Amino acid sequence: MITANRYFRELFGHKMYKASVSLDVTCPNRDGSKGTGGCIFCSEGGSGEFAAHCRAGGSVTEQIKTAIDQVSKKAGKDAGYIAYFQSFTSTYCDPVYLEQVLEEASSSEKIEAVSIATRPDCLGPDILKVLEKQAKRMPLFIELGLQTSNDETARFINRCYKTGEYVEAVSALKAIGADVITHIIFGLPGETRKMMMDTVRTCVAAGSDGYKFTCLYVLKDTPLEKLFADNKVEILEMEEYFDIVEDAIGLLPETAVVHRFTGDGPKKILIAPEWTKNKRQVINYINRRFGL
Repeated sequence: MITANRYFRELFGHKMYKASVSLDVTCPNRDGSKGTGGCIFCSEGGSGEFAAHCRAGGSVTEQIKTAIDQVSKKAGKDAGYIAYFQSFTSTYCDPVYLEQVLEEASSSEKIEAVSIATRPDCLGPDILKVLEKQAKRMPLFIELGLQTSNDETARFINRCYKTGEYVEAVSALKAIGADVITHIIFGLPGETRKMMMDTVRTCVAAGSDGYKFTCLYVLKDTPLEKLFADNKVEILEMEEYFDIVEDAIGLLPETAVVHRFTGDGPKKILIAPEWTKNKRQVINYINRRFGL
């Protein structure tokens, strides 16, 4: 296993930080194209709650500058930055628009790479051509929100695409020179430990380069909130969750990069699990447990 910090230092020669960017896009399971309401765990801010400041407006260049200004003191003058298109589905748009914003991001000062969060079913031929051009310009990371390889669970959480589309997307992205990072959620309703490990095995077999693990957490004003209130959803305790993460890491090839050991929802709208609210404690636990 390789951590993201180590991987980026080896690739770029210094520490890297992400500068979040939010585009004027949505998701096909929100706008009626494939479904409505989004995934049951997703808030109105989409997958990029922490990029909410970006949605106040501003060009891509302005958003990147704001994001860099926020972390520049901590990052130091030698740090590099990744333009991170985080919120919703960033390739669910016109290819011409996508090419324009990628060119703008790439020309921004201090940007050395681009990372795009999207869905496997939003990577048509025209979009792939734009991404291939970007991959030739600078390192390109594509983050795919798989969450689970179990199509029954996927239907329950309103993901609105089949796992086979993920497998095809990974192959297509690697063919154009992109680095693929897969998002996996542990603790989804009804999933057993075996089902969670089957998801990891599916990603490894597909050829995912990196992984972002997170526990299922409940946010206010989401369909998951009602299920949780009705005691229809159980949330993993910290040690239970990291036992699962440890098993998952044991399935990864030595070259795999773990970009995230767990996620945490915004405290203002986070209902559960409580243990994710103490971020420092969680980070210290991760460092001790995994020898980081």
